[in-house]
Amino acid sequence: MIETQNEGISNKGLNCLDPKYLCLRDETLSYQDIVVEKLENVGRITLNRPDQLNAVSRRTLEEMERALKEFRKDLAVRAVILTGAGERAFCAGADLKGGIFTAQTDPVRGAKLARMGQEFTEMLERYEKPVIAAVNGFALGGGCEIALACDLIVASENAQFGQTEINIGLIPGWGGTQRLPRLIGRNKAKELIFTGDRITASEAEQIGIVNKVAPLAKLPEVALELARKLVSKSPIMLRLAKQAVNRGIEMDLKSGLAEEVKAFRVCFTTQDYKEGLTAFLEKRQPKFEGK
Repeated sequence: MIETQNEGISNKGLNCLDPKYLCLRDETLSYQDIVVEKLENVGRITLNRPDQLNAVSRRTLEEMERALKEFRKDLAVRAVILTGAGERAFCAGADLKGGIFTAQTDPVRGAKLARMGQEFTEMLERYEKPVIAAVNGFALGGGCEIALACDLIVASENAQFGQTEINIGLIPGWGGTQRLPRLIGRNKAKELIFTGDRITASEAEQIGIVNKVAPLAKLPEVALELARKLVSKSPIMLRLAKQAVNRGIEMDLKSGLAEEVKAFRVCFTTQDYKEGLTAFLEKRQPKFEGK
């Protein structure tokens, strides 16, 4: 992988970019809908279609998937931030004007489009490294579902969240009917899905969708600060903790506790555990290497 200073990649619509960021390029890869960057141990993927409120097409999903695969191979990257270009939107959902859904879409094609989005959100949910959604503006429909599949959500004060599919005669199809109730409870999730109403970042924080709310201008900084905090931890332990939480929530308590024991047992096979305990006893900061 070759690192360059923004060569060959359009930064149209990007805001609050730190000049220390490097865009990632590989001669076999080209991105049209996203910008891919790395700062030290943090990767960032920016949806870069601000004129379309960062709505996603099939190509957008494919490009994000490819970028995540690149970050997976890059051992230096220990956390990923997913955000949108501009101040208006993180992601306004599927690109309806671009024809991802049409009035002529038949049930078979509809099911395929649902699976397409679900495969991407499942990838985010299962991704081995922590993924932070930095939501700047609208996170609606599929955009809300993408954010929900991330591990943590930091939102700007102007952010709005909504499962708005009901307003165009659809239901959430990229995981919203399943992840939202697990996150905020069945009745509140039904209210949001049935009405298609939007809620503010403050409301989303109160009901447990959002972890932190920040001023719009500070959002990149706050997301990066959180990512760096995760980077300081053992990547193995983060992965094990993520797996234990994600798998356990689908199980009864007894089975979930057994899952936790399995993950806890693995901790003792690692150098990171030995380093962490040694550093604690020596009253210093641990240096985790992911081994």
